[in-house]
Amino acid sequence: MTMESERESPTRIRYHVIGATTLAAVMLYLDRICIAEIAKLQDFRQALQLSDEQVGMVMSAFFFSYALAQVPAGWLSDRFGARRMMPIYIAVWSICTLLTGFANGFVMLLVVRLLFGLSQAGCYPTAGSLVKRWIELPRRGTASSIVSFGGRLGGAIAPLLTAWLLKDYLSWQIVLALYGLAGLFVAGYFWRIFRETPMDHPACNAEERELITRFDSPDDGGSSAAFPPILTLVSSGTMWMMCALQFGVNIGWVFLVTWLPTYLQDVKQVDATIGGLMSTIVLFAGIGGMLLGGPLTDICTQRLGTRWGRSLPIAGCSTVALCAYLSCLHLESAWSFVIAASIVAFMTDMSVPAVWAYMQDVGGKNTAAVFGWGNMWGNFGAAVTPLLVPIVLKKWDHNGDWHEAFYLFSAGYLVAALCALGINAQRKIS
Repeated sequence: MTMESERESPTRIRYHVIGATTLAAVMLYLDRICIAEIAKLQDFRQALQLSDEQVGMVMSAFFFSYALAQVPAGWLSDRFGARRMMPIYIAVWSICTLLTGFANGFVMLLVVRLLFGLSQAGCYPTAGSLVKRWIELPRRGTASSIVSFGGRLGGAIAPLLTAWLLKDYLSWQIVLALYGLAGLFVAGYFWRIFRETPMDHPACNAEERELITRFDSPDDGGSSAAFPPILTLVSSGTMWMMCALQFGVNIGWVFLVTWLPTYLQDVKQVDATIGGLMSTIVLFAGIGGMLLGGPLTDICTQRLGTRWGRSLPIAGCSTVALCAYLSCLHLESAWSFVIAASIVAFMTDMSVPAVWAYMQDVGGKNTAAVFGWGNMWGNFGAAVTPLLVPIVLKKWDHNGDWHEAFYLFSAGYLVAALCALGINAQRKIS
């Protein structure tokens, strides 16, 4: 009787898999966002002899290579497996984090950041694919929100932790070395925990396997993808809506993880340590939205179906973020601005699980490649913004209030809200 009861109770290996993936997401954003705090240091700029334009180029270099590598990196995971590719991605970007601390000038820093973007590109497409394989359909939005939460947690602690270490304890080179070494540990941990499918994991029992796969359709099998479905992606109108949506969101959101510390310091005259705290508050606000966004899209999908259960949460969140950015035009105090920016972060992150779930819904056997395609266009938006902001400020912002930049960010969310209404998760890509 005891043995039968044990067999009837599903094991919980899927939770360990999601935990390891969430830890990888923490390192993804910790390593990515710490550069914003380091880049504003005079010691950093003087050591590498960097101008403001070169700092913007370095920030954009990551996003360009990150964007371009999304589909190839996602396909590599579809083709060769997440257990093999994810630890490689984590290890390579961790080594690049280490090498950033050894950069001796603009050219070396630029090359390292390009490689950093290439290696980080595979993380979220791979994570989106493994969530689909390890979590049952009704809970994929929630599972996606947990993994994304890890990314936002890493991003939220990065400004405060980095500013604290830099101010009172360590040089920026040592901080980067510590972050890089931590990432190498996470790469090994992920390899130890993860297996490609529930069928491959020796500790996953039959009941858990049945629970995970009972909602899957026949075309959602685990066989390797032969080649990225580029032609199908290019011909999909709903997928182009998703691409434009992600492009617009990142036009607005990326300010929070690149130029926000500079804005607080130069426009609001905030002390560096307080500025790090404010940046952390903004990004922590996103964590709340991320945790709510998964259950939100799951509930909406149960009540409205996948078409509107994915579409409406994204459209609503983008609209509120747009209004929050426009309110920044009328806010004088630094803390009132932080509240508005926190609303932007909260609403943006609340929409992310619906975006992830959409790409899992339509991806079939090429989920990581489909995920990478959408992420690629989103990160093109992230790549152009650090370059656009100095241009906009130089040409049109004559009084130094950054209002013109906030019009740019608001326009991004307007595009996202409109395009969200056009996506359809019922139309599979492959």
